[in-house]
Amino acid sequence: MTKKILPTTVVGSYPKPRWLNHLIGEYAEGKISNEIMEAAYIDSIKAVVKEQELAGIDILWDGEMRREEMTSYFAEHIDGFKIYGEVRVWGNNYYKKPAIVDELRYRDELTIPDYKFLRETTKNEIKVPITGPYTIVDWSFNEFYKSKEDAVYALADVINEELMGLVKAGATYIQIDDPAISTHPDEIEIAKNSIEIATRGVNAYLGLHICYGDYSKLYPQILEFPVDQLDFELANKNFKDIEIFKKYEFTKDIGFGCVDVHIRRIESVGEIKDNIKKAFTIVEPKRVYVDPDCGLKLLPSGVAFEKLKNMCTAAKELRSETA
Repeated sequence: MTKKILPTTVVGSYPKPRWLNHLIGEYAEGKISNEIMEAAYIDSIKAVVKEQELAGIDILWDGEMRREEMTSYFAEHIDGFKIYGEVRVWGNNYYKKPAIVDELRYRDELTIPDYKFLRETTKNEIKVPITGPYTIVDWSFNEFYKSKEDAVYALADVINEELMGLVKAGATYIQIDDPAISTHPDEIEIAKNSIEIATRGVNAYLGLHICYGDYSKLYPQILEFPVDQLDFELANKNFKDIEIFKKYEFTKDIGFGCVDVHIRRIESVGEIKDNIKKAFTIVEPKRVYVDPDCGLKLLPSGVAFEKLKNMCTAAKELRSETA
Protein backbone atom coordinates (compact mmCIF):
# COMPACT_ATOMS: atom_id res chain seq x y z
CA MET A 1 0.00 0.00 0.00
CA THR A 2 0.92 3.63 -0.43
CA LYS A 3 3.26 5.25 2.09
CA LYS A 4 2.16 8.74 1.07
CA ILE A 5 0.59 10.83 3.83
CA LEU A 6 -3.06 11.75 3.15
CA PRO A 7 -3.51 9.58 0.05
CA THR A 8 -6.54 10.51 -2.02
CA THR A 9 -9.02 7.94 -3.24
CA VAL A 10 -12.63 7.44 -4.30
CA VAL A 11 -15.40 5.40 -2.70
CA GLY A 12 -16.42 3.75 -5.96
CA SER A 13 -18.89 5.11 -8.49
CA TYR A 14 -18.39 8.00 -10.92
CA PRO A 15 -20.94 9.63 -13.26
CA LYS A 16 -21.54 7.59 -16.40
CA PRO A 17 -21.07 9.46 -19.68
CA ARG A 18 -24.40 10.29 -21.33
CA TRP A 19 -23.44 8.35 -24.40
CA LEU A 20 -22.84 5.24 -22.28
CA ASN A 21 -26.28 5.49 -20.67
CA HIS A 22 -27.76 5.83 -24.15
CA LEU A 23 -25.97 2.70 -25.36
CA ILE A 24 -26.99 0.76 -22.24
CA GLY A 25 -30.60 1.54 -23.10
CA GLU A 26 -30.06 0.51 -26.73
CA TYR A 27 -28.43 -2.72 -25.60
CA ALA A 28 -31.32 -3.55 -23.25
CA GLU A 29 -33.65 -3.24 -26.26
CA GLY A 30 -31.48 -5.56 -28.32
CA LYS A 31 -30.48 -2.84 -30.76
CA ILE A 32 -26.69 -3.21 -30.43
CA SER A 33 -24.37 -6.21 -30.17
CA ASN A 34 -22.40 -7.55 -27.22
CA GLU A 35 -19.19 -6.48 -28.95
CA ILE A 36 -20.30 -2.86 -29.30
CA MET A 37 -21.49 -2.75 -25.69
CA GLU A 38 -18.21 -4.19 -24.44
CA ALA A 39 -16.24 -1.63 -26.45
CA ALA A 40 -18.39 1.12 -24.94
CA TYR A 41 -17.66 -0.06 -21.40
CA ILE A 42 -13.93 -0.20 -22.12
CA ASP A 43 -13.91 3.31 -23.59
CA SER A 44 -15.91 4.72 -20.67
CA ILE A 45 -13.61 3.13 -18.10
CA LYS A 46 -10.54 4.56 -19.83
CA ALA A 47 -12.16 8.00 -19.86
CA VAL A 48 -13.09 7.84 -16.17
CA VAL A 49 -9.63 6.62 -15.19
CA LYS A 50 -8.05 9.51 -17.10
CA GLU A 51 -10.35 11.99 -15.33
CA GLN A 52 -9.35 10.61 -11.94
CA GLU A 53 -5.68 10.75 -12.88
CA LEU A 54 -6.04 14.36 -14.05
CA ALA A 55 -7.83 15.26 -10.83
CA GLY A 56 -4.88 13.86 -8.88
CA ILE A 57 -6.42 10.75 -7.32
CA ASP A 58 -3.75 8.45 -5.87
CA ILE A 59 -5.81 5.27 -5.44
CA LEU A 60 -8.55 4.90 -8.04
CA TRP A 61 -11.25 2.59 -9.34
CA ASP A 62 -13.05 2.28 -12.68
CA GLY A 63 -16.09 4.34 -11.67
CA GLU A 64 -18.30 1.23 -11.69
CA MET A 65 -19.22 1.80 -15.32
CA ARG A 66 -20.59 -1.74 -15.59
CA ARG A 67 -22.68 -1.53 -12.42
CA GLU A 68 -26.18 -0.07 -12.39
CA GLU A 69 -26.26 -0.33 -8.61
CA MET A 70 -24.54 -2.23 -5.80
CA THR A 71 -26.85 -5.18 -5.05
CA SER A 72 -28.43 -6.82 -8.08
CA TYR A 73 -25.21 -6.42 -10.09
CA PHE A 74 -23.54 -8.96 -7.83
CA ALA A 75 -26.65 -11.09 -7.29
CA GLU A 76 -26.95 -11.61 -11.04
CA HIS A 77 -23.57 -13.37 -11.01
CA ILE A 78 -24.09 -15.58 -7.94
CA ASP A 79 -26.00 -18.89 -8.09
CA GLY A 80 -29.04 -19.00 -5.81
CA PHE A 81 -30.33 -15.52 -6.61
CA LYS A 82 -33.30 -14.61 -8.76
CA ILE A 83 -33.88 -11.02 -9.87
CA TYR A 84 -37.41 -9.70 -9.47
CA GLY A 85 -38.84 -6.48 -10.83
CA GLU A 86 -37.78 -2.99 -9.87
CA VAL A 87 -38.60 -1.50 -6.47
CA ARG A 88 -38.54 2.17 -5.56
CA VAL A 89 -35.64 3.27 -3.37
CA TRP A 90 -36.09 7.05 -3.10
CA GLY A 91 -37.58 9.73 -5.29
CA ASN A 92 -37.72 8.31 -8.79
CA ASN A 93 -34.80 5.93 -8.29
CA TYR A 94 -35.38 2.20 -8.61
CA TYR A 95 -33.33 -0.98 -8.46
CA LYS A 96 -33.95 -4.59 -9.42
CA LYS A 97 -34.46 -6.38 -6.11
CA PRO A 98 -32.92 -9.85 -5.87
CA ALA A 99 -34.37 -12.85 -4.05
CA ILE A 100 -32.48 -15.79 -2.57
CA VAL A 101 -34.31 -18.83 -3.92
CA ASP A 102 -31.65 -21.54 -3.58
CA GLU A 103 -28.29 -22.28 -1.97
CA LEU A 104 -25.85 -19.46 -2.62
CA ARG A 105 -22.82 -20.62 -4.59
CA TYR A 106 -19.87 -18.95 -6.32
CA ARG A 107 -20.32 -18.94 -10.09
CA ASP A 108 -18.75 -16.00 -11.90
CA GLU A 109 -15.80 -13.80 -11.06
CA LEU A 110 -17.36 -10.60 -9.77
CA THR A 111 -14.64 -7.96 -9.75
CA ILE A 112 -11.51 -9.84 -10.80
CA PRO A 113 -11.78 -9.12 -14.57
CA ASP A 114 -12.39 -5.42 -13.84
CA TYR A 115 -9.33 -5.30 -11.60
CA LYS A 116 -7.14 -7.03 -14.20
CA PHE A 117 -8.24 -4.62 -16.94
CA LEU A 118 -7.68 -1.62 -14.70
CA ARG A 119 -4.21 -2.88 -13.76
CA GLU A 120 -3.33 -2.77 -17.46
CA THR A 121 -4.89 0.68 -17.86
CA THR A 122 -3.29 2.76 -15.10
CA LYS A 123 -0.05 2.97 -13.16
CA ASN A 124 -1.87 4.34 -10.11
CA GLU A 125 -2.71 2.24 -7.10
CA ILE A 126 -6.10 0.55 -7.26
CA LYS A 127 -8.89 0.06 -4.75
CA VAL A 128 -11.47 -2.66 -5.47
CA PRO A 129 -14.92 -1.96 -3.97
CA ILE A 130 -17.35 -4.86 -3.51
CA THR A 131 -20.70 -4.87 -1.74
CA GLY A 132 -20.62 -6.74 1.54
CA PRO A 133 -22.66 -9.87 2.30
CA TYR A 134 -24.74 -8.22 5.01
CA THR A 135 -25.94 -5.42 2.73
CA ILE A 136 -26.69 -7.68 -0.24
CA VAL A 137 -28.82 -9.96 1.91
CA ASP A 138 -30.49 -7.09 3.73
CA TRP A 139 -31.50 -5.55 0.40
CA SER A 140 -32.78 -8.86 -1.00
CA PHE A 141 -35.72 -11.17 -0.29
CA ASN A 142 -34.79 -14.37 1.56
CA GLU A 143 -36.93 -17.22 0.28
CA PHE A 144 -34.55 -20.10 0.97
CA TYR A 145 -32.56 -19.89 4.21
CA LYS A 146 -34.18 -20.37 7.60
CA SER A 147 -32.86 -17.06 8.84
CA LYS A 148 -31.28 -13.86 7.63
CA GLU A 149 -28.17 -14.81 9.60
CA ASP A 150 -27.79 -18.10 7.72
CA ALA A 151 -28.14 -16.28 4.41
CA VAL A 152 -25.56 -13.65 5.34
CA TYR A 153 -22.98 -16.25 6.35
CA ALA A 154 -23.58 -18.31 3.21
CA LEU A 155 -23.02 -15.24 1.06
CA ALA A 156 -19.95 -14.32 3.08
CA ASP A 157 -18.40 -17.63 2.02
CA VAL A 158 -19.09 -16.72 -1.61
CA ILE A 159 -17.55 -13.27 -1.20
CA ASN A 160 -14.51 -14.84 0.47
CA GLU A 161 -13.86 -16.92 -2.64
CA GLU A 162 -13.95 -13.73 -4.73
CA LEU A 163 -11.63 -11.83 -2.39
CA MET A 164 -9.13 -14.68 -2.38
CA GLY A 165 -9.18 -14.59 -6.18
CA LEU A 166 -8.63 -10.84 -6.16
CA VAL A 167 -5.54 -11.18 -4.02
CA LYS A 168 -4.23 -13.94 -6.27
CA ALA A 169 -4.73 -11.57 -9.22
CA GLY A 170 -2.62 -8.94 -7.46
CA ALA A 171 -5.12 -6.73 -5.64
CA THR A 172 -3.67 -5.10 -2.52
CA TYR A 173 -6.55 -2.82 -1.41
CA ILE A 174 -10.12 -4.09 -1.13
CA GLN A 175 -13.05 -2.06 0.13
CA ILE A 176 -16.20 -3.77 1.39
CA ASP A 177 -19.28 -1.56 1.02
CA ASP A 178 -21.76 -2.32 3.80
CA PRO A 179 -24.09 0.68 4.28
CA ALA A 180 -26.91 -1.51 5.61
CA ILE A 181 -24.94 -2.16 8.80
CA SER A 182 -25.73 1.31 10.10
CA THR A 183 -29.47 0.77 9.64
CA HIS A 184 -29.58 -2.36 11.80
CA PRO A 185 -27.26 -1.76 14.78
CA ASP A 186 -29.01 -4.59 16.66
CA GLU A 187 -27.48 -7.00 14.13
CA ILE A 188 -23.92 -5.69 14.34
CA GLU A 189 -22.65 -9.06 15.58
CA ILE A 190 -24.01 -10.78 12.48
CA ALA A 191 -22.37 -8.12 10.32
CA LYS A 192 -19.05 -8.54 12.14
CA ASN A 193 -19.15 -12.32 11.73
CA SER A 194 -19.90 -11.92 8.03
CA ILE A 195 -16.83 -9.72 7.54
CA GLU A 196 -14.71 -12.24 9.43
CA ILE A 197 -15.90 -14.99 7.08
CA ALA A 198 -15.57 -12.88 3.93
CA THR A 199 -12.02 -11.76 4.75
CA ARG A 200 -10.71 -15.05 6.14
CA GLY A 201 -7.24 -15.69 4.68
CA VAL A 202 -7.38 -12.53 2.55
CA ASN A 203 -3.93 -10.94 2.59
CA ALA A 204 -4.72 -7.37 1.52
CA TYR A 205 -5.35 -3.94 3.00
CA LEU A 206 -9.05 -4.04 3.88
CA GLY A 207 -11.43 -1.13 4.18
CA LEU A 208 -15.07 -1.08 5.28
CA HIS A 209 -17.28 1.70 3.91
CA ILE A 210 -20.34 2.67 5.95
CA CYS A 211 -22.67 5.59 5.29
CA TYR A 212 -25.92 7.00 6.63
CA GLY A 213 -27.43 5.84 9.91
CA ASP A 214 -26.50 6.67 13.46
CA TYR A 215 -22.82 5.87 13.98
CA SER A 216 -23.20 6.14 17.75
CA LYS A 217 -25.11 2.84 17.59
CA LEU A 218 -22.07 1.16 16.00
CA TYR A 219 -19.17 2.76 17.84
CA PRO A 220 -16.94 1.51 19.40
CA GLN A 221 -18.12 -2.03 18.49
CA ILE A 222 -17.20 -1.40 14.84
CA LEU A 223 -13.55 -1.24 15.89
CA GLU A 224 -13.68 -5.01 16.44
CA PHE A 225 -14.29 -5.69 12.75
CA PRO A 226 -11.25 -7.39 11.09
CA VAL A 227 -10.40 -4.54 8.70
CA ASP A 228 -7.56 -2.05 8.49
CA GLN A 229 -9.66 1.00 7.69
CA LEU A 230 -13.13 2.33 8.47
CA ASP A 231 -14.47 4.70 5.82
CA PHE A 232 -17.33 7.02 6.76
CA GLU A 233 -19.64 9.56 5.18
CA LEU A 234 -19.00 12.70 7.23
CA ALA A 235 -19.33 15.87 5.14
CA ASN A 236 -23.06 15.42 4.48
CA LYS A 237 -23.65 15.40 8.25
CA ASN A 238 -21.51 18.50 8.72
CA PHE A 239 -18.90 16.37 10.55
CA LYS A 240 -20.99 16.14 13.72
CA ASP A 241 -20.18 12.41 13.97
CA ILE A 242 -16.54 13.21 14.74
CA GLU A 243 -17.52 13.71 18.38
CA ILE A 244 -18.74 10.10 18.49
CA PHE A 245 -15.31 8.82 17.48
CA LYS A 246 -13.58 10.85 20.18
CA LYS A 247 -15.27 8.94 22.99
CA TYR A 248 -13.03 5.91 22.47
CA GLU A 249 -9.60 5.56 20.91
CA PHE A 250 -9.95 5.16 17.14
CA THR A 251 -7.69 2.19 16.51
CA LYS A 252 -8.11 1.88 12.71
CA ASP A 253 -7.08 4.00 9.76
CA ILE A 254 -9.93 6.26 8.69
CA GLY A 255 -11.36 6.92 5.26
CA PHE A 256 -12.46 10.49 5.81
CA GLY A 257 -15.44 11.63 3.75
CA CYS A 258 -14.53 15.30 3.33
CA VAL A 259 -16.57 16.21 0.22
CA ASP A 260 -20.38 16.09 0.09
CA VAL A 261 -21.60 14.04 -2.88
CA HIS A 262 -25.23 15.03 -2.32
CA ILE A 263 -24.82 18.67 -3.31
CA ARG A 264 -23.62 20.24 -6.54
CA ARG A 265 -21.79 23.07 -4.87
CA ILE A 266 -18.06 22.63 -5.44
CA GLU A 267 -16.23 23.04 -2.15
CA SER A 268 -13.17 25.30 -2.31
CA VAL A 269 -9.68 24.00 -1.66
CA GLY A 270 -9.54 25.98 1.58
CA GLU A 271 -12.84 24.57 2.78
CA ILE A 272 -11.75 21.03 2.06
CA LYS A 273 -8.45 21.58 3.84
CA ASP A 274 -10.37 22.67 6.92
CA ASN A 275 -12.56 19.59 6.58
CA ILE A 276 -9.60 17.22 6.37
CA LYS A 277 -7.96 18.82 9.40
CA LYS A 278 -10.95 17.67 11.44
CA ALA A 279 -9.70 14.11 10.96
CA PHE A 280 -6.53 14.99 12.87
CA THR A 281 -8.60 15.31 16.04
CA ILE A 282 -9.33 11.58 15.74
CA VAL A 283 -6.11 10.05 14.40
CA GLU A 284 -2.69 11.28 13.28
CA PRO A 285 -2.37 12.39 9.63
CA LYS A 286 -0.51 9.26 8.50
CA ARG A 287 -3.65 7.21 9.24
CA VAL A 288 -6.03 9.39 7.19
CA TYR A 289 -7.24 8.48 3.70
CA VAL A 290 -8.93 11.37 1.92
CA ASP A 291 -12.08 10.66 -0.11
CA PRO A 292 -15.60 11.89 -0.89
CA ASP A 293 -18.50 10.82 1.32
CA CYS A 294 -19.76 8.14 -1.08
CA GLY A 295 -19.85 7.36 -4.77
CA LEU A 296 -20.17 10.28 -7.17
CA LYS A 297 -22.52 8.77 -9.74
CA LEU A 298 -25.49 11.07 -9.05
CA LEU A 299 -23.52 14.23 -9.77
CA PRO A 300 -22.91 15.83 -13.19
CA SER A 301 -19.51 14.67 -14.42
CA GLY A 302 -18.08 18.19 -14.46
CA VAL A 303 -19.07 18.76 -10.85
CA ALA A 304 -17.67 15.40 -9.78
CA PHE A 305 -14.35 16.16 -11.47
CA GLU A 306 -14.01 19.62 -9.88
CA LYS A 307 -14.83 18.22 -6.44
CA LEU A 308 -12.12 15.56 -6.83
CA LYS A 309 -9.64 18.05 -8.22
CA ASN A 310 -10.10 20.45 -5.30
CA MET A 311 -9.98 17.55 -2.85
CA CYS A 312 -6.66 16.37 -4.27
CA THR A 313 -5.22 19.88 -4.23
CA ALA A 314 -6.28 20.30 -0.60
CA ALA A 315 -4.64 17.00 0.36
CA LYS A 316 -1.46 17.92 -1.52
CA GLU A 317 -1.18 21.25 0.26
CA LEU A 318 -1.81 19.68 3.65
CA ARG A 319 0.73 16.97 2.85
CA SER A 320 3.46 19.57 2.43
CA GLU A 321 2.35 21.42 5.56
CA THR A 322 2.44 18.27 7.73
CA ALA A 323 5.65 16.81 6.30
